[in-house]
Amino acid sequence: MSSSVAVGNTPVGVSSWSAHLRATLALGIPLIGAQLAQLAIHTTDMIIVGQLGAEKLAAMVLAGQFYFVVFIFGSGFSIAVVPMVANAHGQGDATSARRALRMGMWVATVYWLLVMPLFFNAEAILLSLGQNPAVSAMTGQYLAVAQFGLLPALLFYVMRGLVSAIGRAGIILYVTIAMLLINGFLAYALVLGHFGSPAFGMIGAAFAAVIVNAFSLVFIIVYIQTREETRRYELFVRFWRPDWHALWDVLRLGLPISVTILAEVTLFSAASILMGQIGTIELAAHGIALQLASIAFMIPMGLAQAATVRIGVAHGQNDYPNLVRAAITVYVVACAIAACGGLLFAIYPEFLASWFLDPALPGATDVLAYASTLVIIAGVFQLVDGMQAVAAGLLRGLKDARVPMILALISYWPIGFSLAWISAFPLGFGGRGVWVGFVVGLSAAAILLTIRFYLMVKREMKTAR
Repeated sequence: MSSSVAVGNTPVGVSSWSAHLRATLALGIPLIGAQLAQLAIHTTDMIIVGQLGAEKLAAMVLAGQFYFVVFIFGSGFSIAVVPMVANAHGQGDATSARRALRMGMWVATVYWLLVMPLFFNAEAILLSLGQNPAVSAMTGQYLAVAQFGLLPALLFYVMRGLVSAIGRAGIILYVTIAMLLINGFLAYALVLGHFGSPAFGMIGAAFAAVIVNAFSLVFIIVYIQTREETRRYELFVRFWRPDWHALWDVLRLGLPISVTILAEVTLFSAASILMGQIGTIELAAHGIALQLASIAFMIPMGLAQAATVRIGVAHGQNDYPNLVRAAITVYVVACAIAACGGLLFAIYPEFLASWFLDPALPGATDVLAYASTLVIIAGVFQLVDGMQAVAAGLLRGLKDARVPMILALISYWPIGFSLAWISAFPLGFGGRGVWVGFVVGLSAAAILLTIRFYLMVKREMKTAR
């Protein structure tokens, strides 16, 4: 039996494990790299704006969180396009893929218009939440400009669905790296006034963000329109014509995905609130451990996106033997990488924690000592967090989002948050209890979502016979 597996489209009958591994890595590595580069863009902005002082940095943190929450909710609708396009691509149905992409762009545009008032009123919203007036004013000014980068960012995510489905995910990595470099150059010039540019301060970072997001969208559109394999989808032909069935599918899949993502984001915000109630040292240590876990999470997030594409294509072909092997391969790769990461966290917790805090600073010794314990727990945390992310990606490949949303919500809040609070306060385990509670919650999500995927595939295989 042949061992050749196309990256985006696994031919029926090809089931070599090594071929599935190559296909998974060929699709997953560029997506992982793109996630890491995206994280580096925000980090670069923080470093550059941080040179303007603590108040500007605080405003940048608030602006980043505000923008991220709005973006991450909207991205659920863009993510919903991925399995729709992958499924249509697996069936060789260019028309359905085009309709899904077009309606995805429609939804992204309408969402952006609906959330614009939030950006224009960001200062008032932050003041109502008890934030510092001066910091809130600067945050509002930044977001008034940065909001115009939201639409191209969401549309870029929609376009990613097509290039990923046809096995050209490498272009996503190249574009994101270019975004990182251009953003760094522009932010350095516009924020601090280098290379002959006026120093716009924090607003300069907003200008840079809008320019970079617009660049990414233009680049991927040009790529799609100039490549024969993608031009045939005719994305912008009769763009104004609605397809109500495809629009409903985007909304039906996208809303549960958005809610699920938002629920996880707010869970980590709640974790920070709990840690803040315990103490300043615990909160600082929590921030270090969470940042390390977030970096590690970029790997299973990229693999989850690859899983959605590979499962979506195989599902569109009704090729269940390869669908099962593709799923197992992604799981094994994610587990192997997470195990290596967990081992690294367990062996070098103090070294890793010291990346984020100078040991010579006052109070740093206590923070690093506490963070070392949390980093060890974070090793287990990133394993189960990765598993639940991959399981969610597999289910999206089957275009299953509503039940996974319910399972995730139960795992995150009634299980995870409740156990975190009980462990931290009534049981007296403090910050360590918060992390243990969340590990249990994410473990529940990983188990429940995996069972859901197994049962769905088993049922569909039985029906297909």
